[in-house]
Amino acid sequence: MKNKSGRRRRNLNATQKATCDEAAASNVIEDRFSNLPNDLLLNILERVDTLDAIRTCILSKQLLKLPTMLSRFYLTFSRKQVFRTNRAVAHVADNILGTRSPKVTISELKIRFVLLLDVSLTIGRSVARAMATQKVGAAEFEIVTKKHHGLCSSADLLQFAKQFNDLFGACPRAFAGLTSLWLQNMRFGELDIPNILSTCKRLEYLRLTRCDSGFHSVLQVEHDQLVEIEVDQGKFQRVELICLPKLQRLTYDNWFSSEYPLYFGFVPQLSKLSLIKTGIRSDKTLELSQLLANVPSIGDLHLDFGSEKIWILRECPKLLTPVLNKLQHVNLDHLPEGCDLAWTMFILEAAPSLKELCITVWDHWCIMITNKELRKKYCFCEKADVKWKPYAPDFKHKNLAKLTIYGFSNPMTIL
Repeated sequence: MKNKSGRRRRNLNATQKATCDEAAASNVIEDRFSNLPNDLLLNILERVDTLDAIRTCILSKQLLKLPTMLSRFYLTFSRKQVFRTNRAVAHVADNILGTRSPKVTISELKIRFVLLLDVSLTIGRSVARAMATQKVGAAEFEIVTKKHHGLCSSADLLQFAKQFNDLFGACPRAFAGLTSLWLQNMRFGELDIPNILSTCKRLEYLRLTRCDSGFHSVLQVEHDQLVEIEVDQGKFQRVELICLPKLQRLTYDNWFSSEYPLYFGFVPQLSKLSLIKTGIRSDKTLELSQLLANVPSIGDLHLDFGSEKIWILRECPKLLTPVLNKLQHVNLDHLPEGCDLAWTMFILEAAPSLKELCITVWDHWCIMITNKELRKKYCFCEKADVKWKPYAPDFKHKNLAKLTIYGFSNPMTIL
């Protein structure tokens, strides 16, 4: 019994000693971290989300002052997390932005939040105060609606737009200072989007996901600072880029119109264009020579066909060369299987400066409707080859440096 008791005491002492050693080691590590210079600590903390940085600073009294000194302010959780953290985001924005020294510049501010009026107003007013009292560099809002797009009715879209307009009207200074804005699932009035753009004078990036002004509405865009626009799956009849002197990149994903979806006005710097469309029988076949007649500056062209109908027309290179003369990079994605790649020669013939061509031939089962009845109901085409006879059988391209073709058992790259 005595030996057993002695062993128990020794084991207990050993356990206690190990625990004490671990605690001491933890304190040493914490002390080492806390004793780092503020500049280094801030550099480390600014590499993580601001909420995680605050949790770290709570561990030590010496670190508690650091959150108000951060120059980068990130509250950008995933869609699943953003619903759980929405009130915490508002609380952190209100407390941290409200207690910062006006002398500390905010170089970057990014906030993703759910459009719930009380929480949204807290965030909007906090950012507005920061805009008014401090220097703020890049500032970004991504506004998520409480319903997923697949569950949204027309009434929901109208309601979400109204909630956004209420927030926008209550916090104009916050939006006036934004450089990036992403809106989702909203159906605006005819003048709402132009009003947003006229207020957001610093805006450089705009993304509208499932946003519009009603079926067959026309969106006219004018802005002095916009550099990039993305429009995803709205119900616009047409998007008209009236005057955008700094626009460089445009993405249009699955337009609703059966006519030409885009009109290009004054866009002298537009160099990258991405068009994504899962085509059906009624969709208009676009002529690039007509669509791009006013934008001969395109240097990077991305066309994604969603493994369905080819919705661009094969044209005579003589018609296309004036608009594709500066084209250097082309990506043709999700061409339907069985499509003869010879038809792509018209792009090579029309783009003498082309350096890189990437082609993906793929019937992507994850994005395609395969049921025959559903394909008939939604007017999907039967798969057919696109025939093309090159204008110059002995054609040679002098600048193409890289050709990549995906869609076989192994991708093929020719350099």
